[in-house]
Order: sequence, then structure tokens, then C-alpha cells
Amino acid sequence: MNKRSGIESKKKIIKAAMDVFSVKGYAKTSIREIARAAGISVGGVYLYFRNKEELYKSLINEKMRDIGASLRLAAGDTESPAEALSNLLKMHLEHALKHKEFILVHIREHGFAFGVQEKRKFFKEQRALIGHIIQRGIQSGAFRECNPEDMATIILGSLRGILLSIALDQDVHITPEMLNEFIFKGLLKTKSS
Repeated sequence: MNKRSGIESKKKIIKAAMDVFSVKGYAKTSIREIARAAGISVGGVYLYFRNKEELYKSLINEKMRDIGASLRLAAGDTESPAEALSNLLKMHLEHALKHKEFILVHIREHGFAFGVQEKRKFFKEQRALIGHIIQRGIQSGAFRECNPEDMATIILGSLRGILLSIALDQDVHITPEMLNEFIFKGLLKTKSS
């Protein structure tokens, strides 16, 4: 097996795991079901992952890496700090809506402590990214003076609460526009400032 087909097989397994875990949950999912969904043998899954827990952790880590890379790209894709922050918030919301079932399964079966080190690292990177955008906004005159690190913590904390609400409550319908209004009313300068 060459390296490229190995990478493709691993991606297939992780995608199949995401699909099966989202529907059946972690506890009720077997490696056999994931292998079937990926179209490979059970032994093929064990070539890449020692057990179901390792596969699950790899899935979580890959999703955090993917969303982190996408967010960095979206935030750096524009000169406007307001647009960069808006893009970042929108992507977080869209990701939560796209993977709502998986988020619910994860919360229900593993709570918040599972993979806590990886999550801390991810959220630390997100806080730094948001803080950098805010700092750029202050320097350009688009945002009012504030402590960028503290504001990033507040924004990320608010965003996490909103994403959790979206995942847990079907009656919560937050749009990117609503989130932008919430965040920017406190950041954008007004004419009188």
C-alpha cells in the first residue's frame, strides 16, 4: 500500500466514523459498522487505529484541525478586521449546524472532559486568532480601544454558549447576522466616538 492510498483509506475511515457515530452514538457503534460504512475490512480499520477510542479521538482532533485551518484562512482572507471577525463567527455557526448531531452525541456520551487537553489547545488558538483580529481592528481605527485578549475570551465564551444552545435546543435559531449584531455593537466605533 502506498502512502497516498493509506492517507485516503484513513480519511475514508474517519468520515465513515463521523457518519456512524452521529447516527448511533459512540457506545452503540462498533468498528465493524464503521468498516462497513467505509467500504473496507475490519482489519483495515485496525491498520490505522488500535481501537474505537483512538479512532474517536483522531476524529475529534481532525475536526478541530480542519475547522481551525478554515477559520485561520477565512480570518486572513480579508484586510478588514470587521469582515475577518464576521467570517470567523459565521464559519463557527455553520460548522455547528452542519455537525449538530455529532456535537450532541459527543456531549451526551463524553461530556466536556473528553479530550480536554486538545480542546484547551484549540480554544487557546481560537482566542489568539480573535485577539489578533481585534488588535488589528483597534490599530486600524475600526474597533474601539479595549483589551484584545479579554474581548477575545468574552467573544469565544459567548460563541461557545451559542453553539451549545444550538446543539441542545431545537428552538434556538441564531443567524450569522444576529451574532454579528451582538458582537459588533460592542466593538465598532460609532460616529460620536
